[in-house]
Amino acid sequence: MNQVIDRQKTLDRHLIDFVDLLRNTGVKISLGSSIDFGLAVTELGAGSSEDIYWAGRSTLINRPEDIPIYNKVFKSHWLGIGSLADEVNKLPALDFLFDDLPDDSEFEDSSKSENDFLSVKYSNLEILSSKDFSNCNRAELQELFHLMNEIRFMGERKKSRRMVKTKKHRKFDFEKSVKSSFRTSGEIVKKHFQENGERRRRLVLLLDISGSMEVYARVLIRFVHAVMLGRSDVEAFTLGTRLTRLTKELSTRNPDVALERASDSVEDWSGGTRLGEGIKEFNDHWGIRGMARGATVLILSDGWDRGDSEIVAEQMKRLHRVTHRIVWANPLKATPDYEPLAKGMAAALPHIDNFVEGNSFDSLKDLSILLAK
Repeated sequence: MNQVIDRQKTLDRHLIDFVDLLRNTGVKISLGSSIDFGLAVTELGAGSSEDIYWAGRSTLINRPEDIPIYNKVFKSHWLGIGSLADEVNKLPALDFLFDDLPDDSEFEDSSKSENDFLSVKYSNLEILSSKDFSNCNRAELQELFHLMNEIRFMGERKKSRRMVKTKKHRKFDFEKSVKSSFRTSGEIVKKHFQENGERRRRLVLLLDISGSMEVYARVLIRFVHAVMLGRSDVEAFTLGTRLTRLTKELSTRNPDVALERASDSVEDWSGGTRLGEGIKEFNDHWGIRGMARGATVLILSDGWDRGDSEIVAEQMKRLHRVTHRIVWANPLKATPDYEPLAKGMAAALPHIDNFVEGNSFDSLKDLSILLAK
């Protein structure tokens, strides 16, 4: 029994590795589908492999042609059967003490002895997603980092000056209509129309890395990296005793490499906080000059500031004048009976368009949705 306990992994770990293996075999699975899978398992329970099978089949598979590979991967990962077994030996096969599948089930495996069974004890994925980062242990944080690496942030779109053709009767494209008339002896037979195209609105991220934010900043930097992946219209800075630009360092696709480079570039991790001076430096050197104009600015901070709160108010007002909107995510906002009493937070609040939580994976998902609107 002790050997069984030593080999035991949480169900969440198995769920995530199962999704990863499906992706590696070519099945396309979105982050939303993988989360739905975890919630479905929570709802159905994990009393049998049949419950796990149908929870995954209904949430992860969208194309009929993926069903055969799904069945093969399922038997290999959960029951240790089939040619894929060597690829999933990183985790022990997970079986069920109360597995009462029908005799004709394609997943029945009578070769298992009682000593091979693992009793299922799992941390609820839904609970983990809503758990405050400051209350997560190292293993739970690793699970959350794994989920954050799968975030693909689309971003808000805005109208551009560039015109594109459209079938809708928006704006008459005189030039193209005249050119096409050359094929019909100068008579405009077909009218062409155009409208303003769209492009993604620039997003600027300012992450507070002061001592009061230490627990959250180590997690939120992962979120910042996930948001930046594959995009050229995102800028990232850290705020502490100084302002540090990390756009180049965090643009690397590999999260471990990106975070290592960011760590080497930032000299004031877990130091003091001078929000006002940091925002002023951003305004003077980047924001007002163009980077923040028409952009969405996201500030991730608890609002604690050792500097002059009047500077915070003044610089936030300057920043708000040129931005599309300012979103402030405060990890402490989720605290019951929270009030923005920190002087930096109180000074900034009148110049914030959206004041939201930033203490859990669920809050970051909500934040991503908000920023995409």
